[in-house]
Amino acid sequence: MNTTATRVYTIDAKHTSIGFSVRHLMIAKVRGTFGTVAGTIELGESGLIPTAVNAEIDIASIDTREAQRDAHLRSPDFFHVEQHPVMRFTSTGIEAEGDSRFRLTGELEIRGAKNTVTFEAEVGGHGPDPFGQGQRVAYEAKTKIKRSEFGLTYNSVLEAGGVAIGDDVEITLDVEAVGAATAA
Repeated sequence: MNTTATRVYTIDAKHTSIGFSVRHLMIAKVRGTFGTVAGTIELGESGLIPTAVNAEIDIASIDTREAQRDAHLRSPDFFHVEQHPVMRFTSTGIEAEGDSRFRLTGELEIRGAKNTVTFEAEVGGHGPDPFGQGQRVAYEAKTKIKRSEFGLTYNSVLEAGGVAIGDDVEITLDVEAVGAATAA
């Protein structure tokens, strides 16, 4: 029987940023965000390093500041939002590297393909919620994935050589979550 108490925090989508960047035309990076995220972060009895993380991202909320590109990314060429509307992350292991840094490993599902990814993460801060909602905690994390490993293989060959869209995608997370007030 597990007697360790956990504290569950809910991801605050309004104060969370899910960002990505990918090479375009082999010379520059295009950046974008996903605006809608939901999930939970579990913390042990003490400390701020999570014991579990679960998140879902609404892929239709993609925003690269170019409406035509966003529509193409939602299409069957890329995310195929009609069949795969949600991207999911479920943690499978968390390794503390001191009091505030940790490696967050889990299963990332995009377009029905599941792969293990590891984020380099750190606690951004914590404290009471000024709006009376309890406690807040924040995290920063980053990783790199290959989009081809998730079935995102659409591309075009450039006349001068190379491809229009790089395979490496850098992901950056700034997550804020709120938990119930604890009894003193």
